[in-house]
Amino acid sequence: MNAPTDVQIIHQDGKPAFAVLLIAQYQALLNPEGEKRATLPHEVVKMNLQDGDSLLRAWRRWLGWSQSELARRAGVTQAQVARFETGKGIPRADTLLRLSNAMGVMADLLWEDETDDEA
Repeated sequence: MNAPTDVQIIHQDGKPAFAVLLIAQYQALLNPEGEKRATLPHEVVKMNLQDGDSLLRAWRRWLGWSQSELARRAGVTQAQVARFETGKGIPRADTLLRLSNAMGVMADLLWEDETDDEA
């Protein structure tokens, strides 16, 4: 997992004593042995179904990341992330895997395969 960037360190007696971080980052730390998350949090489902966000955008928002932050962590451009989130582009398999690794989420939870709906 990449080191979180939005952490506040609280010192006590001149020494680091506490770290304050986003709940999503905390929950990612609880994930045993760095396994990728295989379930959808309620908030991600709500953003996807009620707000109309793509799964990729819903996960990014849930993690509290900007498009630029996700792009940096995944080694892609912010423009690519924007295209994927709006459905104007489809990530190649290797790009989807990089996004998946950066977010700590199984790849099939980031992208909806519309061919599944036609069966």
